[in-house]
Amino acid sequence: MDASIRLTVDGTEHVLDVDTRTTLLDALRERLGVTSAKKGCDHGQCGSCTVLLDGRRHLTCLALAVAYDGSEVVTASGLADGEDLHPVQQAFLDHDGYQCGYCTPGQVCSVVGMLDEVKQGHASHVTEDLEAEPDLTDDEIRERLSGNLCRCGAYRGILAATRQAATS
Repeated sequence: MDASIRLTVDGTEHVLDVDTRTTLLDALRERLGVTSAKKGCDHGQCGSCTVLLDGRRHLTCLALAVAYDGSEVVTASGLADGEDLHPVQQAFLDHDGYQCGYCTPGQVCSVVGMLDEVKQGHASHVTEDLEAEPDLTDDEIRERLSGNLCRCGAYRGILAATRQAATS
C-alpha cells in the first residue's frame, strides 16, 4: 500500500509516494538520492543513519517514512551555510574526527543534536548531579555519543572535535 508524504530535507520540500513499509533512510537514499545518511547495520545499532529529525537526532533506519509526514530532516550535508561549514563539521576536520568517513555524517549529526540536548539541560546516564547544569566531561561525551560507532576507531578525534564544537 502506498501513501503520499511530504518531507523537507536539507531545506528542500519533497512530496513522495512511498510504500508504507519504507524506512525514512530508504526514502532519503533511494527515492531522493540523499546519500549523507548511511546504511550501516540497518538495525539501529551503529548510528550511521543518524539525522536531525525536527531538530532532534534520530536513527532513520528504524523510522517508517510515513510516520514522519510533514517533518523536517537535516542531514550532515544540510548543516553547512553555503561554503561555511557548521562548527561541528569544521571541528571534525580540525581534529581528524574521521578515518574512512563512512560513519562521519551520522557522527556529525549526533554531535549537533547532543550539544543541543546539553544546552537544554538534558542529563545522561553518567550525569552525577541531575540538578546542576550538565558538565560536558569526556565521560559525558562518550556516553552521549555511545550510539554512534566508528569501525576505524577515530574516537580520539571525534572526542576532541566534540570538545571544540562545545566551546564554539
